[in-house]
Amino acid sequence: MADNVNILLPLPERMRPTTLDAYFGQKHLVGKGTVLRNMLDSGNLSSFILWGPPGVGKTTLSKIIAKTLDRPFYTLSAVSSGVKEVREVIESAKRDKNGIFGSKSTPVLFIDEIHRFSKSQQDALLGAVEDGTIVLIGATTENPSFEVISPLLSRCQVFVLKSLEVNDLDALLQRALKEDFVLSSKDIQVQETDALFRYCGGDARKLLNILEIVVNSASESPVIISNKSVTSALQENVAIYDKNGEMHYDIISAFIKSVRGSDPNAAIYYLARMLSAGEDPLFVARRLCILAAEDVGLANPNALLLANACFDIVSKIGMPEARIPLAETTIYLASSPKSNSAYMAINKAMEYVKKDATASVPLYLRNAPTKLMEELGYADGYKYAHDYPGHFTDLEFMPETLKGTVFYEPSSNKHEDALKNYLESCWPKYYKK
Repeated sequence: MADNVNILLPLPERMRPTTLDAYFGQKHLVGKGTVLRNMLDSGNLSSFILWGPPGVGKTTLSKIIAKTLDRPFYTLSAVSSGVKEVREVIESAKRDKNGIFGSKSTPVLFIDEIHRFSKSQQDALLGAVEDGTIVLIGATTENPSFEVISPLLSRCQVFVLKSLEVNDLDALLQRALKEDFVLSSKDIQVQETDALFRYCGGDARKLLNILEIVVNSASESPVIISNKSVTSALQENVAIYDKNGEMHYDIISAFIKSVRGSDPNAAIYYLARMLSAGEDPLFVARRLCILAAEDVGLANPNALLLANACFDIVSKIGMPEARIPLAETTIYLASSPKSNSAYMAINKAMEYVKKDATASVPLYLRNAPTKLMEELGYADGYKYAHDYPGHFTDLEFMPETLKGTVFYEPSSNKHEDALKNYLESCWPKYYKK
């Protein structure tokens, strides 16, 4: 019989696995023969960073590794810890390593949301990671190449975690219903899982939280898990769902889609939600830079300049003043004409490159730094555009196999209409229809 303390724990905590055998997903990292699994099996643990979306097992995997190797385990949160706390943990780790655990049992320091650590906080870790006082395991939802200082990143491997797939989510659901002492005592019938899996978005923690909400919302037995019951329970329990932080990424998604959809009022509302919840303003500023390039694009090229300036000033002034340039940029982007033509062009080109990255560059476009290359015809026949009327020649720049391929299709807006007119005059066979 479970004690009252365990009963009060939320379902994700009750179901948190303690061994790799009970761990769901990430077979590319923990399956037999993988780098992380080999590291664990050999006991030769080195520092690494786990990069992936929320609820995919970053914290859980770190705890399993420390427990399996019987290492002292320390945790820090970038939200609540400063340089002082970092140094205190390092001193404790030194005592552990030189004490009863012996020199081969290097303590593990897990830092959640390492992308929120300042440069000075990360600098404080460097020496301890470099001399082996600690093995650092960082967890981040942000690209570590942008958020982790180069000296620290160079001392860590980066492992990418993926959202859980449907088969993993289904297996987790079945295990929870069977093994959790609260759920297994109830008559729960699963009729449909489409909505359950859709709302959780590959997030194990979110899946279990939704499941618990649905079960707790049921007024009679049996408890039916269906698309209707899941949707209804979530609509009635939005406050609970949000209070636990499970709508964090939903708010970001709504913010991005509001800007893309040209609704400055909704965009400002979601911006306020994020900032009020303590979101890193640089995280928002980075998203605005992406939005400016991806969704406003060539319809208003000044948008990218403003977004970049916003990122720069937010990094300099911080909150609470950062809310003002963030609001200004959000309104400007939301109110700007939209075009994703550059986004579509690069995606299309990269798809072509995936299929064939070996297409030969025409000889007349190649560089000819040596006499032999000149003799082989490199650069021969190249026409310097500025020597011709209108600074244009009809020289074919594509490889022979891609001749006539159009990647950039101008969208219909004032700025790109002008670009289209110019391209039609240059390349009528491709752009004049």
